[in-house]
Amino acid sequence: MYFRLLACVFLAGFLPDLALATDNPSSPLQRSYFYVGGHYTGEPGKEIMKGQMYVEALFPPKITHPHPIVLIHGAAQTATNWMGTPDGRPGWSEYFVSKGYVVYMIDQPARGRSAWHQGEDGNLRSFPASAAERFFTATAQFGLWPQARKHTQWPGTGRMGDRVFDAFFRTQVAFVGDETETQLRMREAGAALLDRIGPAILLTHSQGGPLGWVIADARPGKVKGIVAIEPSGPPFENIILAANKARPWGVTDTEISYDPPAHSPSELQLSKESAPDSTYLHACTLQREPARQLKNLKGVPTLLLVAEASYHSIYDHCTAKYLRQAGVPVDFVRLEDRGLKGNGHMVMLEKNNLEIAALIDRWASNQTD
Repeated sequence: MYFRLLACVFLAGFLPDLALATDNPSSPLQRSYFYVGGHYTGEPGKEIMKGQMYVEALFPPKITHPHPIVLIHGAAQTATNWMGTPDGRPGWSEYFVSKGYVVYMIDQPARGRSAWHQGEDGNLRSFPASAAERFFTATAQFGLWPQARKHTQWPGTGRMGDRVFDAFFRTQVAFVGDETETQLRMREAGAALLDRIGPAILLTHSQGGPLGWVIADARPGKVKGIVAIEPSGPPFENIILAANKARPWGVTDTEISYDPPAHSPSELQLSKESAPDSTYLHACTLQREPARQLKNLKGVPTLLLVAEASYHSIYDHCTAKYLRQAGVPVDFVRLEDRGLKGNGHMVMLEKNNLEIAALIDRWASNQTD
């Protein structure tokens, strides 16, 4: 009875915006969309809406989980990441709906169906197909990091001209290159989303990882858990795609709440590990003890997943260490330790994508009041 009532509450929240529709009139799945966030900008008479975020909502025939899942994509991606795979298999949105979750998928502000305005929203950048081959789909053929040659789960050759790769690359879009600006916009839009839908579990991937931290920082009481799949890292630096400083606040590029407060990244006292945990891992930069605590993330259960053959396999343990040191409850899981071998970075699209979704479902099912 509780879940039927909850379903009515969710649906009632959308009906004023637009009538619910489905891809197939005979399907029990209900689908809707709406926008959150944004503000008017521009001189009088020429105003535009800036910063709004597209949200797609899927409702199962029967809601069996008290908290919905919000799916947040990474760089060059959109909500299509979750809708299916480039070789035509079911995607994660369909899987989680089949398990009784309400699912929300977003296009980050100024990306995809969330409008980008020339002269207002910053410069765009794109990933070339060769980068997708090297880092996402054909990593075993390039061997750019120690575990890359273990990559076996991409469907197809992973190279240009292969029908699966070409289908995948057609989904890639230009995106705003300024991560600080993106995180600020997502903080606002993500908070507006949670204000509308209520408490939720955030599932983030790659460049979307810091977006989970900033949304939870803005609305800590409304985030019941975070599933961070290979979030941008490690703290304070990039080491693979570009060797440079990054994320000056540890896990974000924008200010995040510490206790004791830090008003500037320079107030964080840091120390580099003298040696990595093993030969193929990166040595981590952590806080000196006593470490400041991430006060708004301390009560948010977090699952941090890393794939066996991904470039993240080298350094995602550093993100887990940093979060734990700052008081965040983190379950750090290497997929190969759960029998899920051969995965690269794009786990939601690979051959065993639903097995990985099942692992997430088991964890998320425990994050209830």
